[in-house]
Amino acid sequence: MATARTATTWPTDVLTLAVDIGGSGIKASIVDAQAVMVSERVRVDTPYPCPPELLVETVAGLAQPMLGVNRVSVGFPGLVRDGRVIEVPSLSRSVYGGDRDPGLAAQWHGFDLGHALAQRFGLPTKVVNDADMQGCAVVLGEGLEFVLTLGTGVGTALFSNGALLPHLELSHGPFKGGLSFDIALGNAQRKEIGNERWSKRVRRAIVAFDEMLYFDHLYVGGGNAKHLAPADIGPRGEIIANTAGIIGGVRVWDLDA
Repeated sequence: MATARTATTWPTDVLTLAVDIGGSGIKASIVDAQAVMVSERVRVDTPYPCPPELLVETVAGLAQPMLGVNRVSVGFPGLVRDGRVIEVPSLSRSVYGGDRDPGLAAQWHGFDLGHALAQRFGLPTKVVNDADMQGCAVVLGEGLEFVLTLGTGVGTALFSNGALLPHLELSHGPFKGGLSFDIALGNAQRKEIGNERWSKRVRRAIVAFDEMLYFDHLYVGGGNAKHLAPADIGPRGEIIANTAGIIGGVRVWDLDA
């Protein structure tokens, strides 16, 4: 298996293939050592149903023209530990936005995605939660910084003085009416209730997360962040570009992720 190397052994002109896997689409680009995209960002729809082997082949096919890189970074929309998938709600559905498929969920649980992609690419490969990877692109390294991503579902990440903390699925906590944050703020609910009511939910969720975390700064990203106004996220927050899910693929190698 291709293994990761420490940051000090990478060449100064290191190139990273960064892949951002989402519930609706998979994006990829090559990023240089200064966290600048040096190739066009390409995208394909996420296939459904999407068992692990199909995802590996889809990512490999998307990235096939991007040759000459030194390593691969992958942001994944679920709980990942040491490259191994624990849970992934979006890809555990046979159709986009559908109900959980127990068979797919069982296939994903415990799947070593990091190993599978490292073998497929023949390169050192790091797989982390997608919110963690987005946060790597934007955090300042000052105090407790909280990342909230809004897309098919909801992602969260925490950084303390620039250090990426162990990933917690905070979005799986209860929101209201029997819904989790992940469902209540997810894309299916946004379409069902409309952007105005959905934005109110986001504001309420931010207050709830702040009461739990007492964060110093908030970053809101993901494909649905574009439906929010600065006033929705409060004075300590900012809306980040969707490209953060790609650019963070460089710094993630420098952190204990």
